[in-house]
Amino acid sequence: MAYRQGERGQRCLFPESLDDYVGPEDPVRAYDAFVDALDLAALEITWDPHQVGCPSYDPRVMLKVLVYGYSYGIRSSRKLERALHHNLSFIWLAGGLKPDFKTLARFRRDNRHALSQVLKQGARLCIELNLIEGNTLFVDGSKFRGNVSLNNLWTVERCERALARVDQRIAEILAECEAVDDREADQASLVKLQDTLQKKQKLKAKVAAALEKLRREDRESVNTTDPESRSMHGRQGSHAGYNAQIVVDDQHGLIVHSDVVNDNNDLGQFADQINAANETLEQPCQRACADAGFSNAKVLKQIDDQGIEVIVPSSKQAQGRPAGPFDRCHFRYVAEEDVYLCPAGTRLPFRRLNGKPGQREYYPGRGVCPECPHFGTCTSNKTTGRKIVRHGQEALREKLARHYETSAAQAVFRRRKEKVELPFGHFKRNLGVDSFLLRGLAGVRAEMSLLSTCFNLVRLISLVGVSGLVAKLSPL
Repeated sequence: MAYRQGERGQRCLFPESLDDYVGPEDPVRAYDAFVDALDLAALEITWDPHQVGCPSYDPRVMLKVLVYGYSYGIRSSRKLERALHHNLSFIWLAGGLKPDFKTLARFRRDNRHALSQVLKQGARLCIELNLIEGNTLFVDGSKFRGNVSLNNLWTVERCERALARVDQRIAEILAECEAVDDREADQASLVKLQDTLQKKQKLKAKVAAALEKLRREDRESVNTTDPESRSMHGRQGSHAGYNAQIVVDDQHGLIVHSDVVNDNNDLGQFADQINAANETLEQPCQRACADAGFSNAKVLKQIDDQGIEVIVPSSKQAQGRPAGPFDRCHFRYVAEEDVYLCPAGTRLPFRRLNGKPGQREYYPGRGVCPECPHFGTCTSNKTTGRKIVRHGQEALREKLARHYETSAAQAVFRRRKEKVELPFGHFKRNLGVDSFLLRGLAGVRAEMSLLSTCFNLVRLISLVGVSGLVAKLSPL
């Protein structure tokens, strides 16, 4: 049986145009139409129209290359350059232009702020297309490694130990230099010692600067490669990195807002992220939902005060353990008398402030609880008896806990996982993104905006198809 063989040297009488190689349903056409629909002037992309010499590449083309590359996990500027030479979709998207890796890296670095706004514009395009309704928003966070090493993570203790070792080594080198001078030894040995001395002095200056920064900013640690990164603790252990945040709309699971912070947990993020998403929506949402990692009454109050329904479980509710007979929830608070009643009917009046802002302690006092038949089960404290600490936002905590248990809130919370955790799974598993390439908060926020935009485009193509999305975006 004969095989069909190709012929690389075959000439065509009428050669095809580049556009003929990309079909009407090729996803690259959707990415092209999306970037064309963006307002680059509003993004404030940095470029000089009066530059002399060779003309600059069109910033719209550069943005198309970045967005399309990130969508397929191609983030390295060198790999993007290679794709512009060998990948037909990239060649079509760039119109045959072939910027080198330095140009691509410089564009991404110089336009970090503009890139961080791409998601916001994209989300507003989705709102115009009625693909984001903004009624219910879900918030979640996930840890990503930074482009740093834990070897460059410095604490006060490590700095002090390192300075002591460096000072000792510098003293030894100086003594060796004097010995060489006294012996009038060969010049090569002296030059080598002086070179080592310069390196140690440079290291000392670096460590001293890190120690000064730690003390000035009262921080536990600082990374000298990326000072804005933090030591993060997650399921994969400790690493220097960032905490990425996203807000997802309930309608089609599209990302409305993304952010990156260097806080080790999500406790302080709920209000900031929901408010930023509402700014993108240009109206407040009806309800906001998150997991127990965001359960901070002081922060949740900021959203509750706006009349937005808050669905966030407490840590105890998230654990799902049944309450014991003497659990705190069985102690009833009587607001008129400012007193708690225990399950056995004993009164626990207010006694004192415990030193933490807004926290009040309630307990019966000496000799009361030891007379109770439940002593030893409820409490074993003979001095104060059973103690209840009431927080400043206790009324709100109780209100949110009751609301979380309602069937309507449970129905919303069940949708949270499939809506807001899916994007992080896409980033880390499908695209292989477990770390950022850029450094500093501005850089990682730009990357997170690009990744979130790419996720939205994948969702949009699934929802309306390539040709349908191109048709919707073309008039915008």
